[in-house]
Amino acid sequence: MEALDVLLVEDNPGDARLVRELLAEDAASAYRVSHVTTVQGALERLQGDPASVDVILLDLSLPDESGLETVRRIVAAAGAAGVVVMTGANDEELGLSALSTGAQDYLIKGQVDGRLLRRALRYAVGRHQVRQQLESLSLKDDLTGLHNRRGFMTLAEQQLKLARRTRQDFLILFLDLDQLKLINDTFGHSEGNRALAEAAAILRGCFRQSDIIARLGGDEFAALAIATADTDEASLRGRLNAALQQVNAEPDRAYPLGFSTGILRCTGIEDRGMELLLAEADKLMYAEKRRLPLA
Repeated sequence: MEALDVLLVEDNPGDARLVRELLAEDAASAYRVSHVTTVQGALERLQGDPASVDVILLDLSLPDESGLETVRRIVAAAGAAGVVVMTGANDEELGLSALSTGAQDYLIKGQVDGRLLRRALRYAVGRHQVRQQLESLSLKDDLTGLHNRRGFMTLAEQQLKLARRTRQDFLILFLDLDQLKLINDTFGHSEGNRALAEAAAILRGCFRQSDIIARLGGDEFAALAIATADTDEASLRGRLNAALQQVNAEPDRAYPLGFSTGILRCTGIEDRGMELLLAEADKLMYAEKRRLPLA
């Protein structure tokens, strides 16, 4: 059976020793256990080398943090790793609540044998992989690999809440790929699809990995970017224009690519929902499109 890399987050030395002993009972399987005693230690471990962790075994009573907020922070940082939480005998309700917060399973201390522990860890890895696959299928645009509208709205609403909490300004962009109908009518829909994929690649190159980029449908794209010193309307337009100029300067190009773009800057105290903000950016995009000369 394939070895599992387990990150054990447990401050009690006796409980940590017991986990190692229970996992070692199965001679047919290998478990590589790394051990930290705090939430901060777990976050540093995950940030440093997240790919080396398959599953996290998380105690919910730690020196620096406890309860569901612990689960939320670890799940957010876990990446491809599943999360199994451990609770005391009197905290079963907390274990159940942890499942709705993103954990794959929970165990009650004092009621766990080796077989149950090993099964929980391996099932957690499998469940998390399936969940990630389903999320990827339902939140991604098949043609471009960007988020689809559902994915954008889901992630953008989360980012909007964070921006409000931290009082960070942010930018909403609504972009329309110019002349897609003409490209389809002249060169065929397969070439139109190629133009959409090329447009998506340009957007990826102009935004940071932490920004949210999506194809909303048809020729429409959107992005959300936290505003910083080097990420404002002028710098974003400059990067987009430079990338388009580089692509359009390629020899023997049959048609140019271009975007009509609406950019809405929002403050950290913005109280409108993402649908309304996106609609406002859409209006700005159409205002720009009306100013462009007809092809």
